[in-house]
Amino acid sequence: MGKAALVFQTDFGMQDGAVSAMYGVAYGVSPELQIYDLTHGIEPYNTWEASYRLIQTVDYWPEGTVFVSVVDPGVGSTRRSIVARTKTGQYVVTPDNGTLTFVKRNLGIDAARIIDESVNRRSGSEESYTFHGRDVYAFTGARLASGEITFEQVGPEVDPESVLELPTIPARHTEDGGVEGTIDVLDVRFGSLWSNIPIELFKTLDIEFGERVEVMISNDTRTLYRNTMVYAHSFADVYVGEPLVYMNSLNCMAVAINQGSFARAYNVGTGNSWHIAIRKDR
Repeated sequence: MGKAALVFQTDFGMQDGAVSAMYGVAYGVSPELQIYDLTHGIEPYNTWEASYRLIQTVDYWPEGTVFVSVVDPGVGSTRRSIVARTKTGQYVVTPDNGTLTFVKRNLGIDAARIIDESVNRRSGSEESYTFHGRDVYAFTGARLASGEITFEQVGPEVDPESVLELPTIPARHTEDGGVEGTIDVLDVRFGSLWSNIPIELFKTLDIEFGERVEVMISNDTRTLYRNTMVYAHSFADVYVGEPLVYMNSLNCMAVAINQGSFARAYNVGTGNSWHIAIRKDR
């Protein structure tokens, strides 16, 4: 078995030595490893965002790539440590705390194993309970990516259906002839709102590029935005400062301001309590 790429994702940030320590443990397993970063800017403890960043990325990496995702508010608890193999052949090493929600639902999980920490744990860390990202996940991920262990040697097999999923609200048609869904995540640097409304559902509204749509954004307590905007191919189809609806890179509908932050302008958040409705302008 040859060496595969090893990709790290955490909520650790880059202000201290945590990520560097994970690199060091991995290179201690095999100096020839190729290690990459997905992101270390996940909002602290936000397993929902961690799950979304994985589905945004995993499928574009070659079969055999090993992802280590450490967003672990339950570190030291009874939550499981697992390695999941996707139906497209990548591996994700992670706490079983919902981080695999979108991978499980969108890509599918072919098999899953609980990490046997009696063999897959950095030597000398047996009494440590607060840095499993370094001591268990980076170590196990490096062993798997380097070929030092096989997937079967990770630990006992578990039913992929038992992998924990966070609750989600599916997109649907509305009674007034539109569609609605949730705002799942932000395009962080640019402030665009990424919804869970798939392009195929949106197409049932029979809206052409260049036509205007009505967009309503609300949370569980009030409506924050209601206005019309253009359905566009891309940002270049509207003037600077003008809002638009477009299909994002995950083939779902998104809302943005050309060269501005929609999220900041209207103080919009993400998750199941944030709703977006779209219909043809009347």
